[in-house]
Amino acid sequence: MLFQTTSAHEELRAKIRSFAEEEIKPLAFLMDQNNEFPEEAVKKLGKLGWMGIPYPKEYGGAGLDALSYAIAVEELARVDGGAGVILSALKEIRFGPQTDDHDYNFKLKHAKGFLEDGDKVKAYVFFKGRSILFKEQGEVLLLRFANDLEDYAKVDQMPILEGKRMTIQLSPKKSAAPKKPAAPKPAEASKAAPAEEQSED
Repeated sequence: MLFQTTSAHEELRAKIRSFAEEEIKPLAFLMDQNNEFPEEAVKKLGKLGWMGIPYPKEYGGAGLDALSYAIAVEELARVDGGAGVILSALKEIRFGPQTDDHDYNFKLKHAKGFLEDGDKVKAYVFFKGRSILFKEQGEVLLLRFANDLEDYAKVDQMPILEGKRMTIQLSPKKSAAPKKPAAPKPAEASKAAPAEEQSED
């Protein structure tokens, strides 16, 4: 099946290619040699709205289509394969400082799905205008989020305020092997076993 790109797709391609060439390519070899994570580049990708390309705007994404997402991954991978993987494996979830329970639970459900798929999750609270006064409320929300995901994820980064965003980053836990049923204790085993009749000589 052939996909036809639009002018909007090609405009996005040009922007991401320029970003990749300027922000990632000069550091790619060194980061690969030192096994480093391109933290600053990822932060910039997030601020540009490219970390959640295929997800609806109301949930913190860019609201673009799957082809836009594929173009973004392709252009980043052009200069550094690891950068393309990061874009595809790090999912962003956006909250407001006064997110209601319905919205929170909906995003929590999506986060569980991402983590079960092996993706990292970066959640953030965006403070708009005077809502920055509620930064403590934002921190409580992110800590609650991490606590509700403790069976699915470990915390890579505790809540930190960066400009108008407070972020927390989570990584999926390795799936634990199913527990085998505990062997019965000797006393229990003897109770469960039928009593043997003594044979008479």
